[in-house]
Amino acid sequence: MQRSASFPSRRAVLQGMAALGGAALLGRAAAQTGQWPAKPIRIVVPYNAGGGTDIIARALAEPMSRLLGQPVVVDNKGGAGGILGTDAVLKSPPDGHTLLVGLGTSMMVNQYLYAKLPHNLQKDMALVTQIATAPVVLVAHPSVPAGNMKELLAYLGANKGKFSYGSWGQGSQAHLVGAYISKSANADMAHAAYKGEAPMLQDLIGGPIQFCLASVASTRPFIEAGRLKAIGLIGRQRVPSLPNVPTIYEQGLTDDPYSLVGWIGMGAPAGIPRPVLDKLAAVMAEVARDAKVQEQILSIGGVSAIAGPEAFRTAYLGDVPQWKALIEAANVRLD
Repeated sequence: MQRSASFPSRRAVLQGMAALGGAALLGRAAAQTGQWPAKPIRIVVPYNAGGGTDIIARALAEPMSRLLGQPVVVDNKGGAGGILGTDAVLKSPPDGHTLLVGLGTSMMVNQYLYAKLPHNLQKDMALVTQIATAPVVLVAHPSVPAGNMKELLAYLGANKGKFSYGSWGQGSQAHLVGAYISKSANADMAHAAYKGEAPMLQDLIGGPIQFCLASVASTRPFIEAGRLKAIGLIGRQRVPSLPNVPTIYEQGLTDDPYSLVGWIGMGAPAGIPRPVLDKLAAVMAEVARDAKVQEQILSIGGVSAIAGPEAFRTAYLGDVPQWKALIEAANVRLD
């Protein structure tokens, strides 16, 4: 029987329904994005105020607020190696109003370092953007007769059991790489864990410890004053604030632990709507160009490294096996 011209074909009906469904999805996505942010945004920093991560988060807040039209407040929730603040974010509503600005330690490394966490970083966290890399530098007391990494390893091996190295906490990059150095040189160094960089550097200058890894910002004044000796940077690129200090990689030691660079990144609870995530990532790309943000990144010895969600996840997953291997080599496991 011939179909009346007044009735559409089944195919046309299905196409129309698909178009309507697509339009509805787009409409919902647009509505989700259009409603965000509907209230002030809270950036949780899982460390105490005054550190490098806190400085960067506060630098981000003003340009973010200007671009988004809502107040952006920074909330410090330190404790338990960044676990407490990270957990508070990951258990918040995934609506884009509660964000995390943390280090690679709290956003990646802790899942392999601690026997049990109250969250699953790979399932419960959405990666928004990497913000900056945060290289650290290996420094020694000026009395140590070594000017580069190869000389240092030889010196440590020839003086087994005589030296100590410091870190800013159990399981920190300073602890893990220090343990790797000790094992590589068969040096049997003792590890001294401090509550932060300031007391660690005081003891390094005073003499109780002989070596440590620390941030560029914290060590630079002492290096320039001759009170500490820079052995080399961790990573594959020099940093602008210490242009004359070579990387350990440059010195011919290409082991992965000497190339692993810490980073500062932004995360959100898993389930954040994709349109909100995309808008947030676009805003962060714009914020990264702010002169004051760039200035603060340099002030902590960092390097701007904005990367959107996909690029961030690729880099994140690429670092995972190297951090796992470093933790296993250092034989560090925390409760």
